[in-house]
Amino acid sequence: MKTTYISKQPNSQGLIDWTADENKTWNSLITRQSEIVKTRACPEFLEGLNRIGFSQDRVPQHSEINKRLKDFSGWEVEVVPALIPAKEFFTLLANKKFPAASFIRIPQELDYIQEPDIFHEFYGHVPLLTFSEYANFMEEFGKLALSISPKDRRRIFRIFWFTVEFGLLKTPKGIKAYGGGMLSSIHETVYSVESPLPQRVDFDPLSALRTPYRIDIPQPLYYVLENFTDLYKILDTDLVDLLEESKELGDFKPLFEPAGEEL
Repeated sequence: MKTTYISKQPNSQGLIDWTADENKTWNSLITRQSEIVKTRACPEFLEGLNRIGFSQDRVPQHSEINKRLKDFSGWEVEVVPALIPAKEFFTLLANKKFPAASFIRIPQELDYIQEPDIFHEFYGHVPLLTFSEYANFMEEFGKLALSISPKDRRRIFRIFWFTVEFGLLKTPKGIKAYGGGMLSSIHETVYSVESPLPQRVDFDPLSALRTPYRIDIPQPLYYVLENFTDLYKILDTDLVDLLEESKELGDFKPLFEPAGEEL
């Protein structure tokens, strides 16, 4: 996947010079999304938003996010270009660093952007990085991905996709979203929780490994965890053995037209 965006480089003080228009875009995104997630995000995400305390009127600096994030989980965000190789992505996770792009979408793409911009990565993922279960899963998943052959990383990334990016969670108030892919999307936050169109099934790692996905459509299927702590328990299974089993069994028939791509 190619990007049309140009990453901004930090200055000598490690700060990014965001323009007035870019700050306005951040304000538009966070103002409307904060209303959307109130009744649709899992309680941990909402608590994470309070812990981080994003600025509303300007794009936060990576350095100020790090000051808050380190206190909760020892993690930090790392300035990266729009797209980075899989090995670099997993290496950062394995070292408690979450890659966060240094660009923000243009107003014409306010509702949807294919590339992961700073709003997606800060707003979608950073709040839950204040919780040890989520942060530990990220770290250990990065280590696991680095331990397998590069050709298998695309398949094992499906676990990441159906949890960290597009996972749902059972709560006392019903199914809620915890995946950063939907919680940074005005449309998919609502669609994932309320629409009658997608399938919602209990999370099973072998099934997730056999499930293809597209990055450019609302997901036709979501996997649902029983509780938030079960995210880390996924790593208690032998994912390497399940990876091999999933290759032997083959993929499920896609629930979408064969267009677009997996990451």
